[in-house]
Amino acid sequence: WTSLRIPIIPSYDQYQPYYKYIHWSTYILVSVKWLIFWYNDNMHENFFLNLKVYYEDTDSGGVVYYANYLKFLERARTEALFSIGFSNKKIQENYNSLIIVKSCNIEYKKPAHLEDELKVRSFVKSITKTSFFMNQIITKDKEIVVEAQVHLVFVNKEGKPVKIPDEIYSKFKPYFCDSIKN
Repeated sequence: WTSLRIPIIPSYDQYQPYYKYIHWSTYILVSVKWLIFWYNDNMHENFFLNLKVYYEDTDSGGVVYYANYLKFLERARTEALFSIGFSNKKIQENYNSLIIVKSCNIEYKKPAHLEDELKVRSFVKSITKTSFFMNQIITKDKEIVVEAQVHLVFVNKEGKPVKIPDEIYSKFKPYFCDSIKN
């Protein structure tokens, strides 16, 4: 088919609808524009961590116990810190701060099983002066197993929010979504 019949506006004649023919290439153009938008929104660095599911991670049926995904996400965030030259201990000692989880929204899409090879992808979705949202996606063979958005806050030893240290902010910047890089 080279054209599709799509009603755009009603006809002046109440009994005959008015159809405008739109060429199929218009839909390809719209699809390409959407793809460019998606690509630009995802043009940032990612932290990656590869994991293997061990017996200790599963229930009696060989399926990963739901709470263990939170451990996988925490491990990935810790490795992300290491990859930019920091650690939780170093942040505590040098900046008198801690990074705490304020909230976590997690969606379980598919189960992972014993001895599965998983990959955790993490990136910073949004940021404020004291906190940031990190999106984390766990995949198995390029299929999404878990998606999570974690709200992380920098706090002092009394638990009060503090400004993210400039050095840490600048090291995380390549991992920000394009919409927040400026």
